[in-house]
Amino acid sequence: PINRNEKEIAGYRDVLATIHENYEYIPVTPNSILQLHRDLYSFQPSGIGGHWKNSDNLTAENGPDGQNHVRFKPVSVLETPDAMERLCHAFDGAIRQRTHDPLLLSALFVFDFLCVHPFNDGNGRMSRLLTLLLLYRGGYIVGKYISLEMLIEKSKRTYYETLQESSSGWNDGKNDYIPFLRYLLGIVLKAYREFSDRVEHTILSRSNKSERIRLVFEQRLGKISKRDIADACPDISIAMIEQTLKQMLDEGVIQKVGAGKNTAYVKR
Repeated sequence: PINRNEKEIAGYRDVLATIHENYEYIPVTPNSILQLHRDLYSFQPSGIGGHWKNSDNLTAENGPDGQNHVRFKPVSVLETPDAMERLCHAFDGAIRQRTHDPLLLSALFVFDFLCVHPFNDGNGRMSRLLTLLLLYRGGYIVGKYISLEMLIEKSKRTYYETLQESSSGWNDGKNDYIPFLRYLLGIVLKAYREFSDRVEHTILSRSNKSERIRLVFEQRLGKISKRDIADACPDISIAMIEQTLKQMLDEGVIQKVGAGKNTAYVKR
């Protein structure tokens, strides 16, 4: 890695690989979190990673006036080690009790981690890595196949909005976890849906091409054009699509509507 961005990517990639391969052996403890943070900065100058923050940090945002405004005040430097110890201990105790689903407990842990904001830098990346680790340990391994990081990145605005909404009153124990819970559970659900779509596409790709074209009419309502079929089955030639449509017309399974560029087909 040459520049800072490349070093950050390389460090993130290595920690990601560690979690993928060894999540069963990585306990949720302050020491494990510090080691993961150390590895996250393994390509950076020594002393950056593997230590709790040494100065108080604030989460700020740009307001309409162009000025930075404090959005949230995390735990202080002196309180951070104890806060992380209590957070990990509470999570471990809740998991052992088996009263609540690990998925919910994982989301709560990640949110509280973000509110503690224990590091000078890398809190966001660590929160996403910990999300993956906790989900794996809870039996939710969809992150091996679908990038949760990418899904969060695509919904970054909603991520920050729910984070702000749920963090209000956190320091006084009066916050509402629900907005962030709904957001993160939604990310996991979307990941499973995308995974399901990929599996279905893989299965269908091995099916007979004519059967796949016919299946398009089973899965969709209304008019379907040759372009619609081509988009749904990009590996099937237009000639094959036209041949199958003719067969379906002859069988009376579909009927043709429109003409020219507006030609489409509907299931009878």
